[in-house]
Amino acid sequence: MMGGFGWLFMFLVVVGVIAFVVVLRGRSRDDGRKRSTPDIDALGILDARYARGEIDSEEYKKRRADLDR
Repeated sequence: MMGGFGWLFMFLVVVGVIAFVVVLRGRSRDDGRKRSTPDIDALGILDARYARGEIDSEEYKKRRADLDR
């Protein structure tokens, strides 16, 4: 059908497309990991919730005491 090196060209195109897809999937997974914030600890989350007004001072003190144990 293609003769000569046509089959080699098609093979290289297929390999190139597969490599491109693999690279794109790898980048999207890395980006997801970079955006996450695993360094935030429980005390930081508690402080942020108190600062936003999600919990009152009594609940803050109680949970802070639980975390200090």
